[in-house]
Amino acid sequence: MHECCGSRGGSKPGLLLIDIQEGFRAPVWGTRNNPNFEKNVRSLLAHWRSQRWPVIHVQHLSTDEKSPLRPGEDGARFMDFAEPYPSEPIFTKHVNSAFIGTDLEVRLKESHVHDLVIVGLTTDHCVSTSARMAANLGFNVRVVNDATATFERKGPSGEIFMADLVHQIALASLNEEFAQLVTTHELTNEPSKTRAQRTPG
Repeated sequence: MHECCGSRGGSKPGLLLIDIQEGFRAPVWGTRNNPNFEKNVRSLLAHWRSQRWPVIHVQHLSTDEKSPLRPGEDGARFMDFAEPYPSEPIFTKHVNSAFIGTDLEVRLKESHVHDLVIVGLTTDHCVSTSARMAANLGFNVRVVNDATATFERKGPSGEIFMADLVHQIALASLNEEFAQLVTTHELTNEPSKTRAQRTPG
Protein backbone atom coordinates (compact mmCIF):
# COMPACT_ATOMS: atom_id res chain seq x y z
CA MET A 1 0.00 0.00 0.00
CA HIS A 2 1.11 3.56 -0.65
CA GLU A 3 -0.34 7.02 -0.77
CA CYS A 4 -3.13 7.42 -3.30
CA CYS A 5 -2.13 10.88 -4.31
CA GLY A 6 1.49 10.76 -3.34
CA SER A 7 4.33 9.62 -5.54
CA ARG A 8 5.96 6.36 -6.37
CA GLY A 9 9.25 6.95 -8.07
CA GLY A 10 8.11 10.48 -8.91
CA SER A 11 4.79 9.35 -10.39
CA LYS A 12 1.49 11.14 -10.00
CA PRO A 13 -2.03 9.64 -9.99
CA GLY A 14 -3.87 9.71 -13.29
CA LEU A 15 -7.54 10.63 -13.59
CA LEU A 16 -9.03 8.39 -16.28
CA LEU A 17 -12.34 9.71 -17.64
CA ILE A 18 -14.31 7.03 -19.46
CA ASP A 19 -16.79 7.93 -22.22
CA ILE A 20 -18.23 11.15 -20.82
CA GLN A 21 -19.99 11.88 -24.10
CA GLU A 22 -23.14 13.64 -25.26
CA GLY A 23 -24.57 10.42 -26.65
CA PHE A 24 -25.28 9.23 -23.13
CA ARG A 25 -27.89 11.96 -22.81
CA ALA A 26 -29.99 10.22 -25.46
CA PRO A 27 -33.32 8.77 -24.22
CA VAL A 28 -32.52 5.40 -25.81
CA TRP A 29 -30.51 4.42 -22.73
CA GLY A 30 -33.44 4.75 -20.31
CA THR A 31 -33.25 6.05 -16.76
CA ARG A 32 -29.84 6.93 -15.31
CA ASN A 33 -28.80 6.97 -11.67
CA ASN A 34 -26.57 9.39 -9.75
CA PRO A 35 -27.81 12.91 -10.50
CA ASN A 36 -24.62 14.24 -8.89
CA PHE A 37 -22.41 12.57 -11.51
CA GLU A 38 -21.69 15.75 -13.48
CA LYS A 39 -20.98 17.85 -10.38
CA ASN A 40 -18.60 15.28 -8.94
CA VAL A 41 -16.66 14.77 -12.15
CA ARG A 42 -16.34 18.54 -12.48
CA SER A 43 -14.93 18.74 -8.94
CA LEU A 44 -12.42 15.98 -9.59
CA LEU A 45 -11.30 17.54 -12.86
CA ALA A 46 -10.78 20.90 -11.18
CA HIS A 47 -8.80 19.27 -8.38
CA TRP A 48 -6.59 17.24 -10.72
CA ARG A 49 -5.89 20.22 -12.94
CA SER A 50 -5.05 22.43 -9.98
CA GLN A 51 -2.52 19.83 -8.81
CA ARG A 52 -1.19 19.40 -12.34
CA TRP A 53 -1.73 15.67 -12.14
CA PRO A 54 -2.33 13.62 -15.33
CA VAL A 55 -5.81 13.77 -16.83
CA ILE A 56 -6.60 11.17 -19.49
CA HIS A 57 -9.76 11.04 -21.61
CA VAL A 58 -11.30 8.00 -23.27
CA GLN A 59 -13.80 8.40 -26.09
CA HIS A 60 -15.98 5.58 -27.35
CA LEU A 61 -16.61 5.55 -31.10
CA SER A 62 -19.18 2.86 -31.71
CA THR A 63 -19.22 0.58 -34.75
CA ASP A 64 -22.98 0.16 -34.31
CA GLU A 65 -24.72 2.29 -36.94
CA LYS A 66 -27.64 2.88 -34.55
CA SER A 67 -25.53 4.05 -31.62
CA PRO A 68 -25.57 7.71 -30.50
CA LEU A 69 -21.81 7.29 -29.96
CA ARG A 70 -20.88 6.53 -33.55
CA PRO A 71 -18.22 8.67 -35.28
CA GLY A 72 -19.38 11.88 -36.86
CA GLU A 73 -22.48 12.21 -34.68
CA ASP A 74 -22.99 14.90 -32.06
CA GLY A 75 -23.25 12.14 -29.47
CA ALA A 76 -19.60 11.25 -29.92
CA ARG A 77 -18.56 14.66 -28.53
CA PHE A 78 -17.43 15.04 -24.95
CA MET A 79 -19.90 16.65 -22.58
CA ASP A 80 -19.06 20.32 -22.06
CA PHE A 81 -18.04 19.97 -18.40
CA ALA A 82 -15.57 17.21 -19.30
CA GLU A 83 -14.10 18.77 -22.43
CA PRO A 84 -10.37 17.91 -22.63
CA TYR A 85 -7.76 20.62 -22.39
CA PRO A 86 -5.37 20.72 -25.37
CA SER A 87 -2.60 19.22 -23.24
CA GLU A 88 -4.70 16.25 -22.10
CA PRO A 89 -4.47 13.04 -24.17
CA ILE A 90 -7.51 11.42 -25.74
CA PHE A 91 -7.70 7.70 -26.46
CA THR A 92 -10.45 6.48 -28.77
CA LYS A 93 -11.80 2.96 -28.45
CA HIS A 94 -14.40 0.76 -30.14
CA VAL A 95 -14.97 -1.81 -27.40
CA ASN A 96 -15.62 -1.75 -23.65
CA SER A 97 -12.03 -1.71 -22.44
CA ALA A 98 -9.97 1.46 -22.73
CA PHE A 99 -6.90 -0.77 -23.13
CA ILE A 100 -8.00 -2.73 -26.20
CA GLY A 101 -7.04 -1.25 -29.55
CA THR A 102 -5.27 1.69 -27.91
CA ASP A 103 -1.77 2.37 -26.61
CA LEU A 104 -3.10 3.54 -23.25
CA GLU A 105 -1.14 0.99 -21.23
CA VAL A 106 2.13 1.89 -22.94
CA ARG A 107 1.57 5.62 -22.62
CA LEU A 108 0.71 5.39 -18.93
CA LYS A 109 3.75 3.30 -18.12
CA GLU A 110 6.03 5.55 -20.18
CA SER A 111 4.68 8.48 -18.15
CA HIS A 112 5.22 6.56 -14.89
CA VAL A 113 1.52 6.67 -14.04
CA HIS A 114 0.99 3.66 -11.78
CA ASP A 115 -2.13 4.84 -9.94
CA LEU A 116 -5.40 5.28 -11.82
CA VAL A 117 -8.53 6.97 -10.53
CA ILE A 118 -11.43 6.02 -12.79
CA VAL A 119 -14.67 7.94 -13.37
CA GLY A 120 -17.22 7.98 -16.16
CA LEU A 121 -19.89 6.04 -17.97
CA THR A 122 -21.16 3.45 -17.56
CA THR A 123 -20.42 1.80 -14.24
CA ASP A 124 -21.23 -1.76 -15.28
CA HIS A 125 -19.91 -1.62 -18.83
CA CYS A 126 -16.87 0.42 -19.86
CA VAL A 127 -15.89 1.65 -16.38
CA SER A 128 -15.98 -1.86 -14.96
CA THR A 129 -14.23 -3.46 -17.92
CA SER A 130 -11.46 -0.85 -17.96
CA ALA A 131 -10.98 -1.06 -14.18
CA ARG A 132 -10.71 -4.84 -14.27
CA MET A 133 -8.19 -4.79 -17.08
CA ALA A 134 -6.17 -2.00 -15.47
CA ALA A 135 -5.86 -4.05 -12.29
CA ASN A 136 -4.86 -7.14 -14.26
CA LEU A 137 -2.19 -5.09 -16.02
CA GLY A 138 -0.68 -4.11 -12.69
CA PHE A 139 -2.06 -0.63 -12.08
CA ASN A 140 -3.35 0.46 -8.69
CA VAL A 141 -6.99 1.27 -9.35
CA ARG A 142 -9.55 3.39 -7.57
CA VAL A 143 -13.08 3.81 -8.86
CA VAL A 144 -14.94 6.89 -7.66
CA ASN A 145 -18.36 5.51 -6.80
CA ASP A 146 -20.17 8.86 -6.90
CA ALA A 147 -18.46 9.97 -10.14
CA THR A 148 -19.70 7.02 -12.15
CA ALA A 149 -23.23 6.28 -13.32
CA THR A 150 -25.26 3.83 -15.35
CA PHE A 151 -28.70 3.10 -16.73
CA GLU A 152 -31.49 0.66 -16.07
CA ARG A 153 -30.95 -2.74 -17.69
CA LYS A 154 -33.32 -5.31 -19.16
CA GLY A 155 -32.80 -8.94 -18.14
CA PRO A 156 -33.15 -11.95 -20.44
CA SER A 157 -36.78 -12.45 -19.40
CA GLY A 158 -37.66 -8.81 -19.97
CA GLU A 159 -37.42 -7.76 -16.33
CA ILE A 160 -36.09 -4.26 -15.66
CA PHE A 161 -33.31 -3.74 -13.14
CA MET A 162 -33.20 -0.22 -11.75
CA ALA A 163 -30.13 1.84 -12.58
CA ASP A 164 -28.98 2.34 -9.00
CA LEU A 165 -29.16 -1.39 -8.29
CA VAL A 166 -27.07 -2.12 -11.39
CA HIS A 167 -24.60 0.58 -10.31
CA GLN A 168 -24.23 -0.74 -6.77
CA ILE A 169 -23.81 -4.37 -7.83
CA ALA A 170 -21.19 -3.43 -10.42
CA LEU A 171 -19.23 -1.51 -7.78
CA ALA A 172 -19.56 -4.35 -5.29
CA SER A 173 -18.07 -6.72 -7.86
CA LEU A 174 -15.06 -4.43 -8.30
CA ASN A 175 -14.54 -3.68 -4.63
CA GLU A 176 -11.26 -5.04 -3.20
CA GLU A 177 -10.90 -7.51 -6.07
CA PHE A 178 -10.09 -5.10 -8.89
CA ALA A 179 -10.26 -1.65 -7.30
CA GLN A 180 -10.63 0.37 -4.16
CA LEU A 181 -13.87 2.33 -4.03
CA VAL A 182 -13.54 5.97 -3.02
CA THR A 183 -15.66 9.10 -3.04
CA THR A 184 -15.19 12.50 -4.61
CA HIS A 185 -14.97 14.06 -1.16
CA GLU A 186 -12.15 11.74 -0.11
CA LEU A 187 -10.10 12.60 -3.17
CA THR A 188 -10.67 16.33 -3.23
CA ASN A 189 -10.56 17.04 0.51
CA GLU A 190 -8.41 14.37 2.12
CA PRO A 191 -6.04 13.12 -0.58
CA SER A 192 -3.30 12.13 1.87
CA LYS A 193 -5.68 9.78 3.67
CA THR A 194 -6.85 7.92 0.58
CA ARG A 195 -4.66 4.95 -0.18
CA ALA A 196 -4.18 2.73 -3.19
CA GLN A 197 -4.34 -1.00 -2.74
CA ARG A 198 -2.84 -3.64 -4.98
CA THR A 199 -4.95 -6.76 -4.77
CA PRO A 200 -2.92 -9.97 -4.68
CA GLY A 201 -3.38 -11.94 -7.88
